[in-house]
Amino acid sequence: MGEYAIIVAGGVGTRMKSDIPKQFMLLSGRPILMHTIEAFKEYPITLVLPKNQHDYWNKLCDQYAFDIKHDVISGGATRFQSVTNGLKNIPDKGTVAIHDGVRPLVTKDTIKESFKLACMHGNAIAAISLKDSIREISASSNQAVDRSKYRLVQTPQTFDISLIKKAYLTEESALFTDDASVLESDGHAIHLFEGSVSNIKITTPDDIKIIEVLMSNE
Repeated sequence: MGEYAIIVAGGVGTRMKSDIPKQFMLLSGRPILMHTIEAFKEYPITLVLPKNQHDYWNKLCDQYAFDIKHDVISGGATRFQSVTNGLKNIPDKGTVAIHDGVRPLVTKDTIKESFKLACMHGNAIAAISLKDSIREISASSNQAVDRSKYRLVQTPQTFDISLIKKAYLTEESALFTDDASVLESDGHAIHLFEGSVSNIKITTPDDIKIIEVLMSNE
């Protein structure tokens, strides 16, 4: 049984204050998405992009001579629908890592660990501990909570393909914040493993600045 990757890239760049979708913005001289795909180049890759971005992506691949093999399929109106489309493009057996297109610093070690643990447990979800204190807010007050009981969830989120495909047959819900929550809704326990603080999801211009510093120190 094989190992596969689905990279989901549907950002529009609103918080980046850019007319260019954030996955296409430049990072160290190349579009962000190319760095992300390169991290998964050992695996068959399905890239999920909005249909109206396909031509632009193809032009970028030509412009930057980007030749890592990958399938490009159309996304849906929501991330849930986009992942559903991505899952249709891979076989029914094996393991699949589902990853955000704008997390370009994911390491090969993290990816390999996720596949290994998913084979053992049926799923493996990258997550990191909180460094800052957090407070729970209600309508009229707020209170301190124990941060050791919480984790920040990242991607890759890696699954036994048959399990995640079955889970994604359910009706979409606002409670589905990520792929793990979809699997959890189908009755499966979620298995976390330690991610990396450098595995940043790019959402603001400051994130690009931070990642460029991290890349320059590698």
